[in-house]
Amino acid sequence: MREKVEEVLLQIRPQLQADGGDIALVDVEEDGTVKVELQGACRGCPMSQMTLAWGVERVLKERIPGVTKVVAV
Repeated sequence: MREKVEEVLLQIRPQLQADGGDIALVDVEEDGTVKVELQGACRGCPMSQMTLAWGVERVLKERIPGVTKVVAV
């Protein structure tokens, strides 16, 4: 599943980079939890939780069966 998550993050990454941010995959756990690190402008942005939930998590859940949630670490 890790490879699939990496592929989807590559598709999402340009949108984050356009706003001065980025995202890095930290881990994919057996229960479907995806751990990511928000970088750049996304790191301290007050909207980062919205981006994570309504952007990254939504897309990963739609495209990869088994993803249960996405958390920033």
